Amino acid sequence: MAGKPFHLAWFLQGSSAQAWGEAWTGHIGQNWMEPELFLNMARTLERACFDYILLEDSSYVGESFGGSSDIYLKNAIAVPRQDPSVVAALMTQVTSRIGIVPTFGTYAYHPYLLARLVATLDQVSGGRIGWNAVTGSSDFAAMNFGMQGMPDHDLRYDMADEYMEVCRGLWGSWDPGALIADRKSGVLVDPTKVHAVNYQGKYFSTRGPLNSGPAPQGQPVIAQAGGSPRGRKFAAAHADTIVVHAKGIEAMKAYREDVHKHMVAQGRKPADCKVLFLINPIVGETMEEAKDRKKKREAIAFEKIDERLAHFGKVTNIDFGKFDLDKPLPEHVTTNGHQANLEQFRKMANGRSIRETMASFNAVDLSIELVGTPDSVAARMGEVMDEVGGDGWLFSMPNVNRRTLAEIEDGLIPALQDRGLMRKAYEHKHFRDNLLAY
Repeated sequence: MAGKPFHLAWFLQGSSAQAWGEAWTGHIGQNWMEPELFLNMARTLERACFDYILLEDSSYVGESFGGSSDIYLKNAIAVPRQDPSVVAALMTQVTSRIGIVPTFGTYAYHPYLLARLVATLDQVSGGRIGWNAVTGSSDFAAMNFGMQGMPDHDLRYDMADEYMEVCRGLWGSWDPGALIADRKSGVLVDPTKVHAVNYQGKYFSTRGPLNSGPAPQGQPVIAQAGGSPRGRKFAAAHADTIVVHAKGIEAMKAYREDVHKHMVAQGRKPADCKVLFLINPIVGETMEEAKDRKKKREAIAFEKIDERLAHFGKVTNIDFGKFDLDKPLPEHVTTNGHQANLEQFRKMANGRSIRETMASFNAVDLSIELVGTPDSVAARMGEVMDEVGGDGWLFSMPNVNRRTLAEIEDGLIPALQDRGLMRKAYEHKHFRDNLLAY
């Protein structure tokens, strides 16, 4: 039975070396500096007709477990991590249609530098770049850029609102038709169509225009992951695609409806922003094989409690190493980091100990559990998306390797395509146009 197609994206999280101690990862511990895994991923996901690849990033070595960086360095938890702008540029050169979305923090770049970087990437990709706009969360990252710590959570979003205004103004500093390249008249650029921005705000200022020229898409695609109330307002104001971890169908529906409400309040059409929900499907040739893989993943999650808490602590700015893991997380614990992640953890805990909660937290299911054959998983993805109302899924697989990519491309994707749930070819040249194709 044919269904309504949805969008698919891939979340490249951690680092290529993060899976070095696991099966089917080859010699990644020795050759992680080489780009082949990333390039293979880009080619594979384009063959599978994914909308985009989102490149996660952070700019510090974690120290949020036991007050030390030891566990992060020993286990390659988000380190070593290469600059996403370079990885993105490499990916664009071996693909022609898939969108590439690197993560850049508003705390780490002046808006002019960021706007120029993203516009240049959009140029060399032929109009296929997005920007995952993050406001930062870690004081360790802030200190790497000369700050004592991150501003308060909501203030970061206030600053980011202004940051987005600056970037959009700079991307618009070259009017359509500014590039003439007329040999007869001897004019490359029409001076009347390039103008200064002269932005003077509370937090940022810039003169403009960009000297890099226009972005092929005009305004590059903006991705966001706002989960907190303030983050949702920011995402609703600026994002063309939102990625979110909402637990269960009702939470997914509620999130999408809330974001749409905020979009309408800000004069935007909900159809102009695609909301993608996180999943990490487990597929096997048979249901029994898939269930066995689930059990193995759960066992690994339990065995690696410290590593998983270290990673979660890096996201939330909470040192779980100082707590008794066999007791519940104390009620007084708050965060200036990712507030939505901490809220999810508390809801799932429901009085259980930190150890018990983390053993199952995001180990198998993210938004929904998907365990089965390619056809049964595809069917479930379609059923849930019909109930939620759209718009798609973000694959967030633990410690990805070539085997996982092949199983998705050659197993799950054909099952989705046979059901009419995703495209078999790209309709357009530019990323934004493919994102808005349905």
